[in-house]
Amino acid sequence: MLQVAFIRENKEDVINRLAKRNIDATQMINDAITLDEERRELQTKLDNTKAESNTLSKEIGNLFKSGEAQKANLLKEKTTQLKESTKILEQELNDKTEALSQLLYTIPNVPNDIVPAGNNDDDNEEVYGEGDIPKLFDGALPHWELAKKYDIIDFELGNKITGAGFPVYKGKGAKLQRALITYFLDKNTEAGYTEMQVPHLVNEASGFGTGQLPDKEGQMYHVTADNLYLIPTAEVPATNIFRDTILNESELPKSITGYTPCFRREAGSYGAHVRGLNRLHQFDKVEILRVEHPDNSYQALDGMVEHVKGILKELKLPYRILRLCGGDLGFTSALTYDFEVFSTAQDRWLEISSVSNFETFQANRLKLRFNNSEGKKELCHTLNGSSLALPRVLAGILENCQTENGIKIPEVLVPYTGFDTIS
Repeated sequence: MLQVAFIRENKEDVINRLAKRNIDATQMINDAITLDEERRELQTKLDNTKAESNTLSKEIGNLFKSGEAQKANLLKEKTTQLKESTKILEQELNDKTEALSQLLYTIPNVPNDIVPAGNNDDDNEEVYGEGDIPKLFDGALPHWELAKKYDIIDFELGNKITGAGFPVYKGKGAKLQRALITYFLDKNTEAGYTEMQVPHLVNEASGFGTGQLPDKEGQMYHVTADNLYLIPTAEVPATNIFRDTILNESELPKSITGYTPCFRREAGSYGAHVRGLNRLHQFDKVEILRVEHPDNSYQALDGMVEHVKGILKELKLPYRILRLCGGDLGFTSALTYDFEVFSTAQDRWLEISSVSNFETFQANRLKLRFNNSEGKKELCHTLNGSSLALPRVLAGILENCQTENGIKIPEVLVPYTGFDTIS
């Protein structure tokens, strides 16, 4: 969440930058500043009351020692009143602090200056594109029909076992899925990311730490008996490794990669644009994340973008990169680049990765800090990216690499699959 000191010192700038998200945050920001002022006043009153009580306690002790019990007893009555006042002030302070926290939880991150204004994905800026869109033969099929033709993904079986959005991968489809996961992890570890296996369920504190709660509570599967949540992305458990942590400046950056299944309740509307692998309730994803010094985080973001570009170049898939506008920007992000691969059979772009800098927004929630060169504690910057989300990468491979005689596997994956064609 935003730091209240930052809001207080940059009120107009915060309001203006949040306007890029099509949010009139004036009332929220004014309320936050007012609550903070009231909280600080209560803190001052509480501190003064405690100080007065401590002073009287010492004075009472001295009076008893000097034999002036009557005066001491009179002062004891006042200390009793001060103790009651302390309890009342502590409760009022706790209530005010909680009200301020709950309000701050509802305010999204402020967009970076280069984020374009806009209402939705139509207003995103294309900043890069690479690869030629292949010309397919007459009768080329979308991936859900290819999956059935070659018996590699069974959507109906998944529906029988669980429900819509839970496919079953079979034979060469399962091997291709596993090959992609291993290939992505290998590319990430070669680039210096440390591989970790993390839990697939998280507690409430972890959800709040990375900003999924309370913003996306309705999209997460909730195990109510244990108050745990199935993860919507490996970002949540992996970033929470650093919750309540103070690093030394020399330990930065921290770079992690990990594979997990991801679970999301909200799967969108019906229609061809969400058919097959286009949108699922359970899907696989390999993630990269970084914890950075604030001075280096945007250089790190550029490096993450280049890293994902390198993977897509090796897969030889046509793709483009979009800088998300304010209206399409995620709640926690200051700047996001989306990668989209072109699906020739569907004649549309499919999102396969988001690479984001959250600046201090998550770190403030996580209490993730480092000791800077002056020995002062400072909030870290956190970054995250998909490297990559599998369903639409797989859809792109099936559709763009199809021939009349089968589906050609990208050359870089053949050592992982053990075959070069699905036929």
